[in-house]
Formats: sequence, structure tokens, C-alpha cells
Amino acid sequence: MATEIKKDVTYLGKDFGQFRKNLIDFTKQYFPDTYRDFNESSPGMLFLELASYVGDVLSYYTDTNLKESFLQHAQEEGNVFDIARSLGYNIKGSTPAFTNIDVFQLLPASGSGEAVAPDFRYALSIRTGMQVKQESGDSAFRTLDSIDFGFSSSFDPTEITIYETNDTTNAPIYYLAKKTVRAVSGTVRTSKFTFNAPIAYDKVVLPDTNIIDVVSVEESDGDNWNQVPYLAQDTIFEEVPNLAENDPDLNVYRASAPYLLKMRKSSKRFITRLRQDRLTELQFGAGVSDNNDEEIIPNPDNVGSGLAGFRRGIDVDIDPSNFLYTRAYGQAPANTTLTVTYTVGGGFADNVESNTLTSISSVSYNDDPNADISGGVLNFVKSSIAANNPDPARGAKSTDNIEDIKNNALANFATQNRLVTREDYIIRSYSMPARFGSIAKAYIVPDDQIAQDDLEEKRVANPLAMNLYVLGYDATKKLVNLNNAVKENLKTYLGNYRILTDAVNIKNAFIINIGVNFEISARANYNSNDVLLRCVARLKRYFDISRWQLNQPIIKSEILNALGNVDGVQSVLDVQFTNLYDTTQNYSGNIYDLNTAEKNGIVYPSLDPSIFEVKFPNQDIKGRIVSY
Repeated sequence: MATEIKKDVTYLGKDFGQFRKNLIDFTKQYFPDTYRDFNESSPGMLFLELASYVGDVLSYYTDTNLKESFLQHAQEEGNVFDIARSLGYNIKGSTPAFTNIDVFQLLPASGSGEAVAPDFRYALSIRTGMQVKQESGDSAFRTLDSIDFGFSSSFDPTEITIYETNDTTNAPIYYLAKKTVRAVSGTVRTSKFTFNAPIAYDKVVLPDTNIIDVVSVEESDGDNWNQVPYLAQDTIFEEVPNLAENDPDLNVYRASAPYLLKMRKSSKRFITRLRQDRLTELQFGAGVSDNNDEEIIPNPDNVGSGLAGFRRGIDVDIDPSNFLYTRAYGQAPANTTLTVTYTVGGGFADNVESNTLTSISSVSYNDDPNADISGGVLNFVKSSIAANNPDPARGAKSTDNIEDIKNNALANFATQNRLVTREDYIIRSYSMPARFGSIAKAYIVPDDQIAQDDLEEKRVANPLAMNLYVLGYDATKKLVNLNNAVKENLKTYLGNYRILTDAVNIKNAFIINIGVNFEISARANYNSNDVLLRCVARLKRYFDISRWQLNQPIIKSEILNALGNVDGVQSVLDVQFTNLYDTTQNYSGNIYDLNTAEKNGIVYPSLDPSIFEVKFPNQDIKGRIVSY
């Protein structure tokens, strides 16, 4: 019987050249008498190189497949989406802008003399969802709360001023009532879907690509389906008006708590998922029962009850996860039609400036006031409704790109839905759901307190309180301070994850607008203007605000290297920075001594959390060619 010869095989080859060399060496070593012609044009080399080519291709695809399995290195969009979802990150669609809108109506005067007062019989009650648009522009906003001009409290005040007086008696004829309400950008649309026999984990796809959120999913019989982060979650939070019919005991506190947050079980639930093609997909459960989950899954308190020979206690093996999650994962819709109401829009264009949302395109009222009032006056009062946004709308952002998804997914997985470290707070701020607004920059530091026993009033860090400094973008992706609506949303959002004993103060960070002036010399035989334009373009990329974070210093050596590597640059002679603070030129107004802040070629930001911004690159980056 012939003895098998063990052949040494090297596994170090990774490309065509290495494969070719290894095959030639292998042939020479083990087949010296079979083949000796390794000339480039020989037939044997043809087959060796073909094998090397196949090996190179297979090696490439092996490496690529391995790389695509790691989120940090994945390049294929579909793989990035799949891995991000496996890490528990729900990819964002368009993000809306938030603002506060002042709504006005006229109230006729009643009474005479000193008893003259607004006639609140004509006070209007406006339903949630009033739509306000720009006089010129495509951005549309809708109100998030109802407006009741006849109700006033410290939480929801109605401001009354005299609007028109009698020329003779100077007595008021009309009063102006004002209410302030939260508003969010986006246009409301609907789509209908018909279901027949139940299908486990059935899906429907909405036809629009720039979807902000799903407002409601309603059955033909009026029953609602509820959105959850994952189908195993069978409890939902419900925001209901604080009315007597909803809670007669708590209704007395309506002035300070106009809405109540209720928790209930729901078998009719769904999740949303943003697909690679930027369409939004709704997925439903797998069950066909409308029973509550605890009726489908045994309750540990009554396991064994009603059975022959029952005794208190559990003496059988039971999977504890059955008490936490549902086997049905909610219902599957069947023999019904679902009307899906959702909003579209968002993006940087919705970050509109103040005093631009003045056109009311849609408004609906609750029941008209008392029947004994004048219909003509009532119609006049309704026609007097007006709106305006005293603050700019902020928080809007476009759909997550590949880099956003990578960074947010990794950070979301690391935080594990809790806020412990500073990084947890920052990442959670960036991951706030789209319907609440978007944070452009965030930075967190311990809150400073004055030591009680220190006569010199030395400030010390409070470990149980944090100051979160934030900024947003305007419509042109320039840094701006966030309005109160977005900050309140952020505060509420973080409150769901923070430790009970922690306190978070949300503040605006400081924007330091700068200009850049540089001098270079160009190489011979290069067009000086072309070289200068390339240098300006390079600095625009360097100071792109998406690359900068709060408290990041300016390192001069990096700028010198960036300019020095531009094609056609002989040498970089000088780079200087100037503070631009003229508010009439739309700068932030923050004055900062850049010369004092520079040390060893590094320009440090302020001790207060701040960020350097080249606000108008086309005019704030200036360079010149110096010739010898």
C-alpha cells in the first residue's frame, strides 16, 4: 500500500501575486519531474494564473463578507441597516422642527363703564392639529395641543389686551386674546390598507419617503392600534386630556396638569421600520386572539389555580420569560381596513425663522359657544383668528445617512437604555425620537455648587446634578440656540432614562463665530487663483460644522498641514483667526479674545461650553497669494 505523502500548504497568500508564487513553488517542490516550464507564455502558466485569479477573487469576497459583518467597516447600505437593527437601533427618518406659536382671536367687549370686560361667551375652542404655514415657502406646522381661549391658568395662560377703543368714550370695543401652543412641522397624510385572513407578522408599506412619524392607525370600527418599540412590549403609555370624564379625581388639578399619562395593556400593536429604499414599513403581531397577554400567558400568582389537586406554590419547571413576554406578540389584523395617518416633511428646510408662520391653512373648532350669542359676531370672531411664531423653529434634520446610522447604533447599544455616564447623556440626546426634535451638538459637565463651609465661595462639582449644553441647526445648517419647545422635549425624554437621584439642567452652549485669514505662496507654473480657490475649499471642508464638537480646540498645525498638502502650494506663510460678533451681520454676538486663548499653536475654547463656527465660509475664509 502506497504511503501518503504529506504536502505542506501555505495559507499566507491573499492576492493574485502571492497565489501565483505559492502555486509555482508548490509545483516545483512536489511535481519537479512533471512540469518544469514556467515561462510566462507556457500552457502550464496559463492554468496556474487562472487558479491564482480565482483564488484572488474568492479571497476578496471572503474579506469583504467578513468586513461587511462588522458595523464599523460595513459599506453596503443594506448591511448597515440590518446590523444597526440587530443592535436595537431604530433608524430615523426625517426629523421635524418644533416651535411655539402665538394664536390670537378678538373678543367683543361687554358691559359698560368700569364693568366693561371681554365677553368670554365668544371665546373659541380650537382642536389639536391647526395647520399654520409660511406666507412664502413650503414648510407647514401643526399644533400639538388644543386651544381654549376661555380657560386660563398659570400653566396655560390667556393674555388679554385692549385691541380697539371707541373714539369718543375711549371705552374698549374689542379685546385681543392670545394663547401660546406647541407646534411641529410636517404635513398630515393618510393611507388605507385592507386585510382579509390573519397573517402572522403581516406588513404594509407607506407610499412616502420623507415620513416623520405615524400619528395613528385606526380600524374601520374606530378601534386604534398602538405603536411600540418592539412587538414583545404589551404595555403602552397614553396621553389623555385631563377632563372629568377621564379622571374625576385628578380633574381638579387640570391647571397644572392639562394632560394625564396612562399606562394600559394593548394587544393591537405595531412597530415601524425604515427600509433601505427610505420607505416606512409597519409590522403587526402574530396572534389571532384579542385576549390580553396575561390571559394568553400564565400569571405566576395563579399558576395551577382551578386544577385538581391544586396547592399553592409552583413545583414545576416554568420558563420565567413567559411571564415577561407574549407568545402572540400582539394581534394580526384580520377582516378589517386600517387607516394609517402619518406626517411627511422635516429636513433642514423646516428650521424656519421667527415671525414667518403666519398663514392659517386649516382650523377646526370644538362645539360653538353658547347658543344665545350673535351668529354674525361669532363669524367675525372666527375670521379674526391669527397666528405667529415669536421664536424660530429648530430641531429639524434630514434622514440618517450611513455614518449617522453607524455612530448612533453603536452608541445606542452601548448605553443600554440607561443614563449613567456623561457619554450616555450625550448619545441619548442625539437619539431623541424625530417627533420631538433634533440636537445638533451636546456637551455635559457636572453642575457647580458653592461650598457652604468655604468662606472664599469656592465652587465644587455636584455629583448628582449635570449641566447639559445643547445647540441646534437652522434651515441652512448654521448653529443656533434651541427654543424652549425642543429643550422641554429633551428634558422629558431624558427623564425616562436618567437615574432617579440625578438632576439635569439643559442650557444653550455658546457659539464663537470666527474668520480665517491665510497667506500662501504658489509653486511656479501654477495658476495662483486656482491654487487659492483650492485652499479655500480645503478650509471649508476642515471647518465643516458637522466635523466639530463643543469644546473642541483649533490646532494650527492641522490647518498648516491641510493647506500645505493642497496641490500647487509652495509654502504656508501665515494663518490668523478673528472673532466675528456683530449681531447685525447675523453673528452670535459672543465676544472672545482669540489671541489670549492661543497657547503653543492651539486656540482653546472658552471655559463655558462653546464651539468655534465659521458661519459664512464664502466670506469668512479669506486668503491671498504672496509672491517673492
